[in-house]
Amino acid sequence: MNWKDIEVSECSTFFKYNGQKIFNKNFKEVLKFHSEGLAPVCDETGWYHIDIYGKPLYEDRYDRVFGYYFSKAAVILDGVWFHIDVKGNRCYHEKYAWVGNFQENVCTVRSSNKEYFHIDANGKTLYSDRYRYSGDFKDGFAVVKLQNGLCKHINKSGDDLNGKLFLNLGVYHKSFATAKDENGWFHIDKNGNQLYTERYLAIEPFYNGFSLVETIDNNQIVINEKGEVVVNI
Repeated sequence: MNWKDIEVSECSTFFKYNGQKIFNKNFKEVLKFHSEGLAPVCDETGWYHIDIYGKPLYEDRYDRVFGYYFSKAAVILDGVWFHIDVKGNRCYHEKYAWVGNFQENVCTVRSSNKEYFHIDANGKTLYSDRYRYSGDFKDGFAVVKLQNGLCKHINKSGDDLNGKLFLNLGVYHKSFATAKDENGWFHIDKNGNQLYTERYLAIEPFYNGFSLVETIDNNQIVINEKGEVVVNI
């Protein structure tokens, strides 16, 4: 049985394979299977993970569990967050107020004093700085919000990508990122330089060379990587 073909029921209480209920069990709640062939479930004993045969991976139960990413899953126990491996063992000793999912084998976390930063697979912090917020890494870079409210991109050593600060930022996608200044949203390159002079109310990342954006007067248009309008929606 291929985990990719296992579906969550419409009521999110059991799994289906080829349209038929499997495991002969209803849960309180189930989440979809992830790439390791493992899924989060909840029954009368609590939250835990099962394999593609419906068998629990471990004996422990949690207040909440989430899917596995890079063979690590975020869990909550007695109000604190941490990660476990596919055998149910804790990945590190530290406890956090919140943890994200591992992306590019690193993860963003929030400490008890509401500071954000990133950790590696062993729970070690990647750098000494602390932020008001830190997002997931994508293509080697992550967005962080400084204590002054401005945003920048950093690499996995915590170094600035280009030294540019913005009111808001998105992750890099195919060498371009979304950015916001006092006039609105636009796209930037890896050097933090704008691709065009226009500003928008909302924008999406470039999808195969084109981006859907919303103008200040609430019209939707599609632009290319030079900022040229190609379609009025």
